[in-house]
Formats: sequence, structure tokens, C-alpha cells
Amino acid sequence: MSWFESLILGLVQGLTEFLPVSSSAHLRLTAAFSGWEDPGAAFTAITQIGTEAAVLIYFRKDIGRIISAWARSLTDKSLRGDPDARMGWLVIVGSIPIGVLGVTLKDQIEGPFRDLRITATMLIVMGIVLGVADRLAARDESGGKHRAPKQRKALEDLGVRDGLIYGVCQAMALIPGVSRSGATISGGLFMGYKREAAARYSFLLAIPAVLASGVFELKDATEGGHVSWGPTIFATIIAFGVGYAVIAWFMKFISTKSFMPFVYYRIVLGIVIIALVSVGALSPHAAESAG
Repeated sequence: MSWFESLILGLVQGLTEFLPVSSSAHLRLTAAFSGWEDPGAAFTAITQIGTEAAVLIYFRKDIGRIISAWARSLTDKSLRGDPDARMGWLVIVGSIPIGVLGVTLKDQIEGPFRDLRITATMLIVMGIVLGVADRLAARDESGGKHRAPKQRKALEDLGVRDGLIYGVCQAMALIPGVSRSGATISGGLFMGYKREAAARYSFLLAIPAVLASGVFELKDATEGGHVSWGPTIFATIIAFGVGYAVIAWFMKFISTKSFMPFVYYRIVLGIVIIALVSVGALSPHAAESAG
């Protein structure tokens, strides 16, 4: 991987990690459109450490409270009803599905799931799902001619059942094209949560899974020697800086705006990919490494 490729891929990772458009799909597509080798699941997982570092800094106050309350609740039973302590447990519970499936489906994630036809299909299908969820949320928030606005749930209403459902939604993002934030936010909106609440829990829930995946891939990459370390670290740093700016923008955006622009983008992109693959202008399979 060249330094220029790592710059572009780092920018793509930072720009798309927190938007409901699938960062893994965009890394795969950027390489395919540019005629580069597929950066691979290992590169994706490692650069995601950079974007998760942005989450840790942006939500540092929330995370600090949650970790402190959770740790104290281990020995002090009176604190187990504390909202921050509960959130700590719910993040752990919600991380179980992706942990189990990530290990079980590792070979598929690094191989068959990276077929562009699957990526395009997931972009379209999950785009439609996000669109329906967004419309339901908008209807509840605005009400109607014969219906009063409906109060949607906040994070304080989150329980074990909803936490697990969020976790299953997050696990779907193991398939490029789904989008971690898109799947979890859609799940949250369908369960009746406010947009900001769904997005905030989505970001918090991603921390253990992404960091664990990154460390796991770091271990494999170190032992296998199949990662270009200089460019990969450079891309991770770029992803961190860009990712932090995107989080700040996105949290403000969703408080007043609809997700529909992302829905349209996903559907159009998916259709374009299918068309290009169908006419042979784009190979559905990753380019093989020459060395």
C-alpha cells in the first residue's frame, strides 16, 4: 500500500465510520474504483481504532462516568440501579452478539462477504430499512392531523432486551454495506428511541467491539506480517482526526435533520455498483495481492 492510498483510505474511514453509509463498504469500493488492492478486513479493523479513539475523546465525560459507576457497582449493590452503572452493563450485554459472530464468521468476513454484489445489496436493503425507521420516528415526533406527537424513549429507558436487540443489529455490520451506525440507529428507531439516544448508544456500543476487533487483527497482523505498518498507522491517524470532526457534526445534524439523504445515497450507490458489476466494468471480487 502506498502512502497516497493510505491517505485516501484514512480520509474515507474517518468520513464514513459514523455516518449510516458503511465505512467497510466505502473502503472496499474506493480500492475497487481506483484499481487498488482490497485493503482487507485487517486494515479496516486497525484503522477503526483511530475512529474509536475519536469516540473515546468526544464522549470522554460520559465514558468516564459510566466506567466509574460500573466499577463501583461491582462491590456496592446500592449503585446497581445507577443509570451510568446500568449503561456499563448494557454496553457489555449489547457487545455479546458481535463478539460471538465476529469470531464464528471470521473467514466469511475476510472472504465471501467482501463480494461487491453483497455489498451493493446490503447498501440498498439497509438503506430502505433506515428510511422506514426514519419515517416512523418523524411521524411520532410530528404527530398528525388526528394524532398527537408520541413521546419516544430516552437512554434511561434502555433495558437488557433492547440492549441485546441493539447488539444483534450491530452484529449485522460484519457484512460490508450494512453500516454499524445505520443498523443500530435503525434498530433503536424501530424500538421507539429518540434519534439522539439511538445514535449515542450506537457509538458507545461500538467501543468494545471495535477496539477488541482492532487488537485481534493487530495480533494476527504482527504474527503474519501482512500489513504495511507505516501507511496503516498513517491512515489510522488521519481517520482519527477526520472522525472526530464527523462525530461533532453528526450529533448536531441528527437533532434536527432527517436520515433520508443517507437513505437516497445508499440506494443510488448500490444500484450503480450492481450496474457496473453487471456490465463487467467492476469486478465483484477483491483484487489479489501481487506479493
